[in-house]
Amino acid sequence: MNRLAGVTSPYLLQHADNPVHWWPWQPEAFEEARRRDVPVLLSVGYSACHWCHVMAHESFEDESVAAYLNEHFVSVKVDREERPDVDAVYMEAVQAATGHGGWPMTVFLTPEAEPFYFGTYFPPEPRHGMPGFRQVLEGVVSAWVDRRGEVGEVAGRIVRELAGRSLSYDAPRPPGNAELHAALIGLTRDFDAVRGGFGGAPKFPPSMALEFLLRHHARTGSEAALQMVQATCEAMARGGIYDQLGGGFARYSVDAEWIVPHFEKMLYDNALLCRVYAHLWRATGSDLARRVALETADFLVRELRTEQGGFASALDADSPVFEDDPAAGATEGDAGEPGAGAGGSGRHAEGAFYVWTPGQLRRVLGEADAEVAAGYFGVTEEGTFEEGASVLRLPDGQPLADAEAVDSVRRRLLAAREERPRPERDDKVIAAWNGLAIAALAETGAYFERPDLTAAAVEAADLLVRVHMDYHGRLTRTSRDGTPGDSAGVLEDYADVAEGFLTLSGVTGEGVWVEFAGLLLDTVLRHFTADDGTLFDTADDAETLIRRPQDPTDNAVPSGWTAAAGALVGYAAATGSGRHREAAERALGVVTALAGRAPRFIGWGLAAGEALLDGPREVAVVGDPDDPATRRLHRAALLGTAPGTVVAVGEPDGDEVPLLAHRPLVDGRPAAYVCRNFTCDAPTTDPDLLAAALRGPAVDG
Repeated sequence: MNRLAGVTSPYLLQHADNPVHWWPWQPEAFEEARRRDVPVLLSVGYSACHWCHVMAHESFEDESVAAYLNEHFVSVKVDREERPDVDAVYMEAVQAATGHGGWPMTVFLTPEAEPFYFGTYFPPEPRHGMPGFRQVLEGVVSAWVDRRGEVGEVAGRIVRELAGRSLSYDAPRPPGNAELHAALIGLTRDFDAVRGGFGGAPKFPPSMALEFLLRHHARTGSEAALQMVQATCEAMARGGIYDQLGGGFARYSVDAEWIVPHFEKMLYDNALLCRVYAHLWRATGSDLARRVALETADFLVRELRTEQGGFASALDADSPVFEDDPAAGATEGDAGEPGAGAGGSGRHAEGAFYVWTPGQLRRVLGEADAEVAAGYFGVTEEGTFEEGASVLRLPDGQPLADAEAVDSVRRRLLAAREERPRPERDDKVIAAWNGLAIAALAETGAYFERPDLTAAAVEAADLLVRVHMDYHGRLTRTSRDGTPGDSAGVLEDYADVAEGFLTLSGVTGEGVWVEFAGLLLDTVLRHFTADDGTLFDTADDAETLIRRPQDPTDNAVPSGWTAAAGALVGYAAATGSGRHREAAERALGVVTALAGRAPRFIGWGLAAGEALLDGPREVAVVGDPDDPATRRLHRAALLGTAPGTVVAVGEPDGDEVPLLAHRPLVDGRPAAYVCRNFTCDAPTTDPDLLAAALRGPAVDG
């Protein structure tokens, strides 16, 4: 029987009707494998994964394949977003064995959960040098039955090799100016000066590296750092990776020019990029950065917010294609276009919700405006995607167009697109990614005077406290429809939620968020931190896997290790806690080791290092919160570009946040106090003087 019907993961629920007798990851599955003396098929994916859907349709929905699996294997399905620890451990094995990885991840295990054969996507029949999935299954069964000793030797060797891996580096101190400059040089070498971003295709949004570069520019005045951010942000915002109609970013670009995306939209990308563009606006006043930050924030609230106030994890890349879609309906000469054809096929296609043909533009806009739209958004007869369709973008050298005409075109295309079948939404709430969204929305709301965005951040934070967090400062990683899942929080959950709470406190002035952040960070120190200051991705009392995962490098999101270091830096500044600052300094030692060698993959740690090197600066704004003078000082503090500046606002001599203690009014007027490394400037009542104090290199007083 298929045992996925009662789970909370939308990805697993997509497989609940498969003829495969799936198990979720649980001890009972491995006990069943031992009882039957069969190997385990571990299949790992996520709901927005295009090739996961392809393999599911080709193989897991096939009755004959399912019958073979059910007879010869115990099949276990894992949502990598729900169990990043399981994913990380076995992905490490896949990459070590094959030299590459990805999803769907397909691993064959012994009943003791030891891996012995690996892969990713397997087609149903041999194709492009890949064996067919049925061939793979039969080969594994043959090895299990006829060469069991060899299988055991391979599995044992792999587990020993994984267990023997350890992080070793001679860097007991956080990065200094030399290491951070070396990171800048390394990023400059990898920078694509023509198309923005780093490296070649496929290109992922380098959110963490961009945050480091913005902070490095703020601390040192480096124009090279700022130029890399500006060029990359403009290229992404003009490219197909950015939704030119509805806002928000796709996961990555399949080409080096940012033209054709992999169409799924992830919460983490949009939260991180919303914050990057908001910070770019803060640094430069760029109109483009302001527009993209606000459009991305609006996308988050409009498309990903759940009824409970949290944020769903993703929108799928695929969506149904129907002929009666008003944007996809055939006009004369359009019969071969995507979606055309009497009655529609109901098939799913990647990007179907987002792409356009010239004929579809004409149907919605008429001939004249369709010509304007095609020129403005780069829609061609040949297409930039598949079957003559184009991804909307803003190509270089586009013709001049009347702003009102473009706005009218955009509104009508968006309205027509809303009638298309929508991509599925994975509506599970992931604690870590919601922490990122809380920070982004709180700051964007404050910068652009959008209290609705800040209110959305508060509601998401309330949900995390009510549903995900217990009285001991322990987190559950996921929830769905207000019901917590079964997976324990991992390091990134504690770190990113703490970061979100600290940011929210700085914007709202509510000290309770600092207290909650402290509870989470104390859990990090107690359950995730080794004696030497290094951090593990799982708690010391978490489920035991074949290896305890530990990775300081960024992937699509900040690593839990460096995110924790960054949150520890902020919390120490807000509270004066030497214990938390010392923990941050020890955790950032790995950044010192990796800064010059792999700056693209340690960006969040570099950003935290910039904050630590700058101080960070601590700003206490005291005054009646309803006094316009207090609000002006508070706004000036929030708009300061000094790396990692920590802001507290409240009544004079307040006890909401330790930073406010013993801070009186000045001559009866609201005032701001700026401190750094146990040294404080004279308090000021002038927002302009405060703004000047939070720009440029720090000067010890």
